[in-house]
Amino acid sequence: MPKPGQPLPIFGFFRRLIGRDRAFRQAITTITGRAPGNVQLYRLAFTHSSVVRQQGEQARHQSNERLEFLGDAVLGTAVAEFLFRKFPYEQEGFLTEMRSRIVNRESLNSIALKIGLDKLVQLDVAQGRAARSRSVNGNALEALVGAVYLDHGYKTARKFVLARLLKPFVDVKAMTETTTNFKSKLIEWAQRSGKNMRYELTGEARPGGVMEFSAVVVVDDEPVATGMGLSKKQAEQLAAERALAALGV
Repeated sequence: MPKPGQPLPIFGFFRRLIGRDRAFRQAITTITGRAPGNVQLYRLAFTHSSVVRQQGEQARHQSNERLEFLGDAVLGTAVAEFLFRKFPYEQEGFLTEMRSRIVNRESLNSIALKIGLDKLVQLDVAQGRAARSRSVNGNALEALVGAVYLDHGYKTARKFVLARLLKPFVDVKAMTETTTNFKSKLIEWAQRSGKNMRYELTGEARPGGVMEFSAVVVVDDEPVATGMGLSKKQAEQLAAERALAALGV
């Protein structure tokens, strides 16, 4: 029994809960620039399916997969609109390539880590490092965009994407000045150098029936670089870009 004047243990428990909730709300406010209205949306955005998988198929809606699906569309729309306005004279192919490079798996994972989402994602500890390598943080970033959209609407979600994700972490100008056909450049290097080069492709289903592809560049039977994307071409292009950097070409 607590001594007179001491708080009951249950009060301490609730105080800790309130403290955690306040810290979570502050984290969301810092990341998005807007205080959360429906905080449960944001908790859902950071709940990986591995956490609820043991509860059965009926619990899958309690993970961030649906929000990830929605956020992917909102993110793609915001970036597409930005590029459409920024490059009024460029053709569809250029805009598509730029958007793919901005929102590819590797880029989203990198941005998610830079803004600290890995500290918020709820993941089954048994998944460990292997799960995090499968775009867990990038997927959570998409789910966060979906949560902001549902909580505050498209205008706020667009502002979050452009002002807090794109502007600080993506050098669009540098992207336009680099060679975009990395696959051709890598093939030319391999032919000049007498190297055997190939891609090893794998695919994994994502929410909404979308496939996510992973491509590994293999040179003379040695893996050199990996890229991920929502199409085989996207994954190979990113893998080729990373391989060129790794090879110093």
